Amino acid sequence: MISLFQDRREAGQVLAEKLQPYANRADVMVLGLPRGGMPVAFEIAQTLNAPLEVFVVRKLGVPDYEELAMGAIASGGARVINQDIVAEFAISSAELESVIAREQIELERREQLYRNAEAMPDLKGRVVILVDDGLATGATMRAAVAALRAQQPAQIIVAVPVAPPDVCQLFQRLADECVCTLTIEPFDGVGRWYRDFSQITDEEVRECLRRAARKSTGIAAKS
Repeated sequence: MISLFQDRREAGQVLAEKLQPYANRADVMVLGLPRGGMPVAFEIAQTLNAPLEVFVVRKLGVPDYEELAMGAIASGGARVINQDIVAEFAISSAELESVIAREQIELERREQLYRNAEAMPDLKGRVVILVDDGLATGATMRAAVAALRAQQPAQIIVAVPVAPPDVCQLFQRLADECVCTLTIEPFDGVGRWYRDFSQITDEEVRECLRRAARKSTGIAAKS
């Protein structure tokens, strides 16, 4: 019988064990996808002794079926569109652009709230561990990977606690590595594999970043 994660914090701790080869390396940075990916990413960053940042991605939901992703947009202007879904639901260009415009507003709001208008650190030549609390279709993670590629990191490691096998295999090709604690079929959604899958608030995302920054400052002061 497959055991459930108690919550995102435990999922991050378990996932971090699979990422030990990246511990205590000066070239590693952990990026969490808000909001659900941030508590997972925080635990990974703490265990690996790596800096933590937030990388904002917004799913583009099909009108009237918002949970179904027809694509996603990410920081840096990247967009990924699932043309099969667009065709299946006969979504017009105007409808698609309307959804993109709405989600762009929310993306910019979150970037301002989480990052206080500060620029992302330079990721060129770094090993980036990109974390979410799970993958279903993978649309948001695809947009994140596409956006990060433009910044020329040395490696992109996609790390998630749970995903369907075919989606993990997809990211083995799209990223340099995909680390997944559980690969399960039938999948039945990310939340199915957590006992506590409560919605994460903006303030919880900000607190993860504050706590990570305090630890980094303390380490720098001792060195």
